Amino acid sequence: MRIAGVEVAIDHSGGLRTPVDQRPLLFRPITMRGVTARNRIMLGPMSQYLSIDGNLTDWHLVHLGQYGIGGSGIVFSEETAVEPCGRRTHHCAGMYTDDHVRGYRRITEFLKSMGAVPAIQLGHGGRRASARAPWEGRKPLDENDAKVGYAPWTTVSSSPIPHGPGRAAPLALDRQGIKDELAAWREAARRSADAGFDIVEIHGAHGYLINQFLSPVANHRTDSYGGDLEGRMRFALELVEAVRTAWPADKPLFFRVSVVDGKGGHWDMDDTVVFAKELKARGVDVIDCSCGGLEGTSSLPAVSRYVPGYNVVYSDHVRREAEVQTAVVGMITEPEQAEAILQNGKADIIAIAREMMIDPYWPVHAAKKLGLPDWLDVLPANYAFRLYPREEELLRRHEVPDEIPFRRKG
Repeated sequence: MRIAGVEVAIDHSGGLRTPVDQRPLLFRPITMRGVTARNRIMLGPMSQYLSIDGNLTDWHLVHLGQYGIGGSGIVFSEETAVEPCGRRTHHCAGMYTDDHVRGYRRITEFLKSMGAVPAIQLGHGGRRASARAPWEGRKPLDENDAKVGYAPWTTVSSSPIPHGPGRAAPLALDRQGIKDELAAWREAARRSADAGFDIVEIHGAHGYLINQFLSPVANHRTDSYGGDLEGRMRFALELVEAVRTAWPADKPLFFRVSVVDGKGGHWDMDDTVVFAKELKARGVDVIDCSCGGLEGTSSLPAVSRYVPGYNVVYSDHVRREAEVQTAVVGMITEPEQAEAILQNGKADIIAIAREMMIDPYWPVHAAKKLGLPDWLDVLPANYAFRLYPREEELLRRHEVPDEIPFRRKG
């Protein structure tokens, strides 16, 4: 096998040697179209806000590479803007130039050499764009930022409604603007394939542009892209069709959806099930279930994000009622928890984000905890060969004295 471009001779072809039917579900491969992931563990997309003009840096290679080494089956890069005005900040990643493609190839090639499936989440901030980084409070850019080279820009949305207090009203996309958006997403999907990605996910959640069309909280249009559910879904469905035409037919397409709006919103489970069926009919293979992003004045309560697996009930219902594969994210931290979700048929893929940030080797620790005898094979061979002897020594620690020899001459 090859590890980071170097041929390595080992006594097995890489990956677990335990027969597939004897493994926990978490460590059984999953095939979607022509792509097979070695296990059901997916690193969720996490924006880093460390790009330069949309281009990746060494940070991204190290950040994403560690998850490939750690054994994740699917490794998602961060949300990546399909056009400059879709970036939330000046330092968000982009996929709208050929330079971006070249930067990502370095990462996708490395991840594939580690046995991971490289995936990209394409997105557009809509009215939530033109802001500072999260650690600066996500405040909208202003003239003070312009003085230091980070000028604000005009944002776009479904309707001219600001995202919140202190934000400027976005420009409502007209028919030509919508056509231009579809073209930008189509081109970003084409570039993503060229960059070596095997999965594309459309980010339609968390209050960003697509979500701003779906939810009546943000969409007050009176044309065919607003009004009832059919009208509010139109932009997203046309966008999926555009992406699917540019994305290879043998590669899976994911769609991240906020199953319910945030506190006081209006979009709910019934809307999501209808929407998921339409997405499936247009070539979406996996619905990535999340929640929140838009708030309103209804009686809908906020989702508690500290409840373990708080999105599982959503992925379960979407999976059963829309008859589509689902991924689930949100406070999934324990291997037994992840395995139970799969065993109970409540999701097909387990997405882990923040927990993986503090433990990039979560997959190998999970393999050990779930009882796989060859758990160290989750790691590359050049790690495993050092660790297997250590495990044998630890098993023999009661057979030898604890005395540490210490002697000096004379």
